[in-house]
Amino acid sequence: MRTLELADGTCVPVIGQGTWHMGERAGERDREVAALRLGIELGMTLIDTAEMYGEGGAERVVGEAIAGRRERVFLVSKVYPHNASRDGVVEACERSLQRLGCDYLDLYLLHWRGRYPLAETVEGFERLKAAGKIRRWGVSNLDLEDMLDLPRVERCATNQVLYNPAERGIEFDLLPWCQQRRIPVMAYCPVGQGGALLRHPALLEVARRQGVGPAAVALAWVLRQPGVIAIPKAVTPEHLRANAAAAALQLSEEELAIIDDAFEPPTRKQSLNMV
Repeated sequence: MRTLELADGTCVPVIGQGTWHMGERAGERDREVAALRLGIELGMTLIDTAEMYGEGGAERVVGEAIAGRRERVFLVSKVYPHNASRDGVVEACERSLQRLGCDYLDLYLLHWRGRYPLAETVEGFERLKAAGKIRRWGVSNLDLEDMLDLPRVERCATNQVLYNPAERGIEFDLLPWCQQRRIPVMAYCPVGQGGALLRHPALLEVARRQGVGPAAVALAWVLRQPGVIAIPKAVTPEHLRANAAAAALQLSEEELAIIDDAFEPPTRKQSLNMV
């Protein structure tokens, strides 16, 4: 698995595992746990979750999946904005750690900007880091103007945002700004939502040329950019193996042009979308 080096020298896989909608149905738990474990074996050792997902249910699934495997995993979770006061973020982290069954997070993110000043949240993050509860902190769903407001931005380990061929507004300003500062961008929904992107003729044509599925094309497209990590969700062995293999897929200039013709690069500032 290809890796990306963080500012502190830690290497993480460029394709990780998302967990949105996991932990919502008891009957799916064994399948979800097995999927995460297979993903780890395939090299997708970065696992992203959040207290919001299934109201803690996804964290419990992740906790079961990584039991006995914690040291192999780069574990990411996120705090609700309404819990992101200087004290609230500490308390929320403790609850997440309890659900995950571990004593530290590799990365803890503010899920999106809310009513609490960013300075309060960052203070809470720094307290958690000093206490050894988290190794790094970052943000999610913050646009460029928000990043410019972020205290101690040089310590921000990532900005997790929506990014795929149909949602490429960040390429105009946010992505270049992060790249210049070595702040990795973590792309969520890199293969879209609901399947519409994967049925688009442009992706299907490139997939035909490459002899792969359209999801692999979407992932390779996202990863063509330096400093980007993709966190697709998958629960079947076939999708997991296809996702892992996409890290090695290279798209030609002609294939990239096919996608550009279908999904034009941004030529002006666009508001940051989120789901």
